[in-house]
Amino acid sequence: MERVNTLLGKHIWLQFVLSILAGSALVVLLFPGPSVLSVVLRTTVVSVGGIAAVLLARRKEKRAAGSADGLVVLDRKLRKGDVPTDPAERDAMRALVAQRLHRTRHRVPALVFLTVLFCSVTVLTAATGGPRQTIGFALLTVVFIGWSISNSSLQHRRLRAMDAALRSDGAARRPDYSQA
Repeated sequence: MERVNTLLGKHIWLQFVLSILAGSALVVLLFPGPSVLSVVLRTTVVSVGGIAAVLLARRKEKRAAGSADGLVVLDRKLRKGDVPTDPAERDAMRALVAQRLHRTRHRVPALVFLTVLFCSVTVLTAATGGPRQTIGFALLTVVFIGWSISNSSLQHRRLRAMDAALRSDGAARRPDYSQA
């Protein structure tokens, strides 16, 4: 799994391709009929705004980390809870954590909005679609919203714990994610 994370961290275009293919597969499963190629093209066009936002954030993070490889190393340390001991790496981690905490300052309202949006689309699908689409979209809603909330909370705890560890004097101390 570590090798996959490293590969995807270094090659963000691969993340985009996999996301577009996964989204297209879901659309084809829920709404059979249109050709797979047309679904992939539509998904790609619809995803352009999201891709641009990710690339912009990624550019800022790479600048803070020094390079794509540096970003992958810092991200791995953040996930494992390893506080950097090297002063330059600590400064880069501080900048990365500060950027990510700033970007996530509105995460709770965003999760509420996302939940309302997905539930509304599920209700509209039930009103206008068949049982296959309704059940499929309801399952997608439950799984996606559950994963989003869980992953958001975990990432936020990691960021806060690393921020606290970087502010403290103990450079070799591992952050405690259960306390944050």
